[in-house]
Amino acid sequence: MMVGREKETSLIENAISDVKSHFIAVYGRRRVGKTFLIRNAGGNRFTFQHAGVSDGGLREQLDAFVSAASLYGYTFEKVPENWIQAFDGLKHLISRSNETRKVVFLDELSWMDTPKSGFVAALENFWNSFASARDDVVLIVCASATSWMLSKVIHNKGGLYHRLTEQIHLQPFSLRECEQYVKKNGLILNRDQILQYYMIFGGVPFYWELLEKGSSVDQNIDKLLFAKDAVLKDEFRYLYASIFKNPQIYIRLVKALCTVKSGLTRDELIKESGVSNSGDLTRRLEELESCGFIRSYSAWEKKKKNTIYQLMDPFTLFYYHFMEHPSSDEHFWTNQINTPRTNTWKGLAFERVCLMHTDQIKSKLKIDGILTEIHSWTCKADPDHGIFGSQIDLLIVRKDQIINLCEMKYAGQEYALTEKDDRDLKRKIHDLKEKTGTKYAIHPTLVTTYGLMENSYAANIQAVVTMNDLFV
Repeated sequence: MMVGREKETSLIENAISDVKSHFIAVYGRRRVGKTFLIRNAGGNRFTFQHAGVSDGGLREQLDAFVSAASLYGYTFEKVPENWIQAFDGLKHLISRSNETRKVVFLDELSWMDTPKSGFVAALENFWNSFASARDDVVLIVCASATSWMLSKVIHNKGGLYHRLTEQIHLQPFSLRECEQYVKKNGLILNRDQILQYYMIFGGVPFYWELLEKGSSVDQNIDKLLFAKDAVLKDEFRYLYASIFKNPQIYIRLVKALCTVKSGLTRDELIKESGVSNSGDLTRRLEELESCGFIRSYSAWEKKKKNTIYQLMDPFTLFYYHFMEHPSSDEHFWTNQINTPRTNTWKGLAFERVCLMHTDQIKSKLKIDGILTEIHSWTCKADPDHGIFGSQIDLLIVRKDQIINLCEMKYAGQEYALTEKDDRDLKRKIHDLKEKTGTKYAIHPTLVTTYGLMENSYAANIQAVVTMNDLFV
């Protein structure tokens, strides 16, 4: 049984059962389950299936293609010298097939596109001159190199322009889906434990698959990340290298963003990262956002030119807090429990998880039927005008003229508001009203793990969202 992916599975199944040809592109970050989705939705009923060869040259790629064709009953009369000839062989294989629907799955497409190989042009020719002219071909293409998929297939300006009939941007699991995955695999974890693992690895299924039964979350993390032979010790390097060409530039960008909680403007990011200001920077930021590593936002009631970029990927955040300078302690994470360093990271990571689950927050507040806008907001101190300086990570601006000002706090028990919390919250409300001139009612809202402890400051909170609400 596959967890989640109902919409994506239905799209592929409908294409396979249709009476016309379809060209489907599936993309998403490394380890998110693209190949598993396609094979499961297609029931492994492929007329032809092939995956590119990692680090293979043109000859290795063509030889592998020929070998794959032989598994499906087709033998090339002559070994192809280029991709046009290889796709001609695929045309013959499809034409000879007795299957009602010819489902062709080409995986790791970017690996086949070796320098000066003409692969993309041959793919264009295959679809435009052959597959699209029939009514029985379902071509599904996929690659972990998201930047390649975006530039060469999704946003292709050449022969594949507007040729896709469907595209699937496969997202990581939500907390609810991770809980379902855990139960499916027979793991016994409570929601706080699932949340802690999510704060490190997000909803990438592959990482959840590595959890061992009988070990605590902390023990699992040590085994996966800090042990001498840890499976994921070098995952950060492989993660960016598998997705981006020249990954070091992208890594410089995310490293710069890791230094500032609320994010950086484009000019600030250029200064911090040392990456030059150019059209390439715009493209790279768009690619990072498409992969879910960062988000861009304009602070509420500020102009688009003031776009802020914020690091969102949980694993990247964790890496720069704990793995950039590796420890020799194989039980590093277990020994970090309840240290100030870990508690600081938990606060940041929990905020990221909340920002990924704004739909669940809105559902708890019973405003999912109301038109809303999701924002963050910052302002610098301006003593001459009575402005203290504030950072608000989540504002839910509602059509019914209410703003939920969300404070996100991770805690191991009910959260007890302090005098400082109360003072900070009042300052944020003051700054928001003074700087924006909003007439909307502002509802202080607490998003936390176990709820709000009753004390003299609790009455100032209008609504509380708990960890359990994020699992809906």
